[in-house]
Amino acid sequence: MRLHWNDLGTPRAERANGRTVELSGFPLTVLPIGGAAHFLMMAEPGCCQGCVPANRLAVVEVFADHPLKLGNGPLRLIGTWQVSFDPDGWRYQLCGAEVKPGVTRRALMAASPLFCLPVPAMAQAADGTAIDIHSHAGNLIPMSFGRGQFAAVAEPMRQGGVSTICLAVVADSPIIKLADGRLRPSREPRSGELYEFSRRAFEKLHALAREQGLPIIRTSAELRAARANRPSLIVSSEGADFLEGKIERLDEAYQRWALRHLQLTHYRPNELGDIQTEPSVHGGLTPFGAEVIRRCNQMGIVVDVAHGTYDLVKQAAAVTTKPLVLSHTSLTDRPAAWTRRILPDHARAIAATGGVIGIWPVTGYFPNIVAYAEGFAKMAELVGIDHVGLGTDQLGLVGSSTLPSYADLPQLAAALRAKFTADETAKLLGGNYQRVFQASLG
Repeated sequence: MRLHWNDLGTPRAERANGRTVELSGFPLTVLPIGGAAHFLMMAEPGCCQGCVPANRLAVVEVFADHPLKLGNGPLRLIGTWQVSFDPDGWRYQLCGAEVKPGVTRRALMAASPLFCLPVPAMAQAADGTAIDIHSHAGNLIPMSFGRGQFAAVAEPMRQGGVSTICLAVVADSPIIKLADGRLRPSREPRSGELYEFSRRAFEKLHALAREQGLPIIRTSAELRAARANRPSLIVSSEGADFLEGKIERLDEAYQRWALRHLQLTHYRPNELGDIQTEPSVHGGLTPFGAEVIRRCNQMGIVVDVAHGTYDLVKQAAAVTTKPLVLSHTSLTDRPAAWTRRILPDHARAIAATGGVIGIWPVTGYFPNIVAYAEGFAKMAELVGIDHVGLGTDQLGLVGSSTLPSYADLPQLAAALRAKFTADETAKLLGGNYQRVFQASLG
């Protein structure tokens, strides 16, 4: 069985467990030696151990029964393929390896579209200006309730080349609970409850920013200037429930808390409209929801329609004069009850406004980085390269994440570069959102 580097991380590589396979690649050892019985193999040559990526799916650990002759060129190896379940080790091993001569570099590169970028190139692919358009990093959700302590945000951002995150308070947190495997409203909020809770949550967000030296972005110029060596954040709210039907509170949040990104709904059908995960109450967007969108357009606040129904999105698109964002989701062609994924027409409605759709790293949909990059590619194929972005929902997912740390972003950048040009990858990882932010704020 012949394996290629683009098979790694896919079911084909998993099904090969225990079978005899053939794989071509470049050997890498700790020291420059002429032969070894144990070494690593990658799709691209490396100059030193620093060239080994952190992505455990992009490297194969080779074990031979006797030392194999190693040079500067590629090897074609035959051996027994083993899939390892050690979380601290490489995912794939080639055991009892033997050299099969005759591979050329041209043939190797033609067979290896998922090449393994060295660490410096991976960092360059992320380029220090990546933007996460939906995040709860820093343990912000528990801290909004006064529990725990802040987790590191700034340092992982620097490590991964992330310049800015849209850090979101969760306005309906006090009344949503996990039930039957999904988040649902547990009761009606008391008058003033969600406003007071959100006020405290915004205070915690600002405290995190001060503690970790994260400047708060208020203007388009500040976002354009942002770099990962001094990471920053955009104040966001997941759900406009704190308004409680009072439009003047939007002005307060803009001025007092520097709110620049507002998601209309979350897990509660609220005064602005309906949500994907509950039965329709309003038939989509409410008149108050339309008023909020118009006011956001006037003030300079990005409008996010994540969690909203398709009817809400269509109606929001008819109201807005600025691009819409749908910050965290993924594409599906199989509608299911209460899904947070979207159908093609839902995605096209966002793109038609000039907006951006953030791809969500849910492991149930994208079990590894390669699959996650494919999620970007499928959305880009549908709506165009200018309308897709990164929406990690970090520390906000009910389950596990394919991208659990911002320090892992270079792995995603490398996987995207196997499918897109450098300029296209830069759009996906931040450029598209920066354009929408500019259009929204002026």
